[in-house]
Amino acid sequence: MPYDGRLLSGVTVLMAVVEAGSIVRAAEALGLSASGVSRALSRLEARVGARLLNRTTRSLTLTDEGRRFYERVGPHLDSIEEAAIEASGSANVVRGRLRVNVDPFFSRIVLASHVATFLEQHPQVKLELIMRDHVGDLVADGFDVALRFGDPPSGSFVARKLVETRILTVASPSYITTHGRPKHPADVADHACTAFYDAANGRAFDWEFRKGRRVLPVNVASRLLVSDVGAMLSACEAGSGIAQIMQLGAGDPIESGKLVELFPDWSGELFPLYALYPSREHRAAKVSAFVDFCLKVLARSKTA
Repeated sequence: MPYDGRLLSGVTVLMAVVEAGSIVRAAEALGLSASGVSRALSRLEARVGARLLNRTTRSLTLTDEGRRFYERVGPHLDSIEEAAIEASGSANVVRGRLRVNVDPFFSRIVLASHVATFLEQHPQVKLELIMRDHVGDLVADGFDVALRFGDPPSGSFVARKLVETRILTVASPSYITTHGRPKHPADVADHACTAFYDAANGRAFDWEFRKGRRVLPVNVASRLLVSDVGAMLSACEAGSGIAQIMQLGAGDPIESGKLVELFPDWSGELFPLYALYPSREHRAAKVSAFVDFCLKVLARSKTA
């Protein structure tokens, strides 16, 4: 089956324009004139039969059709690039666009402060960290890998457990002074608690406490429900109530005395972090390098 070389060329131009944010910058990156880029876009739109970009003198945005087209072809261009790297005998070269679906908590609390180091180590990588509450379809959404807490969702994923972190029950010194410190995990049922929203199931996470093989579920009274870990930590530090947090990334508030761990002997519940890959046999060197880097970051963090 013959391929339309002009179509592929036009797609390359479109991707360059979207990533550069302007026709002029895309032209510079491609070594073309701005008018040449504009003509290539017009030819692509004529070939596709739809307007892909809204172009004015001040702005450039994808149309709805253009966005769908862009999201569909992006992963295929990445695959072409990876195939070319493998064919050239450079499969171990860490380079190209790396698109990661990342848990918001892991990104903010653990990963963000180390990203600069990864980019310095791999100057040929363009990293895209997209924070999402759901994994979704990694292939259709153009993701190379996802980093998610909790058990892997059902679907055609290849899952690799990176770490397990303990669940801690904490409160601020001001809350303890005002309301007293619960002596047993069952006592938290009589206290104000801050619940965390489980986006995967559309409700608050259940509370439970573990000590060896003993498991104690507790129904808590939560007047505050949040979906952002940063907001939960800040509210807890301000004395809003008792909260359950992951030990991963919680070292500073506890070590500084802003939060107090209430039941060290009942913190046996473990919460896993997984790397999820699309179902394919070979992974690009950029993906392996990023996951290995995350493992090194986690090794330096306080985990179970």
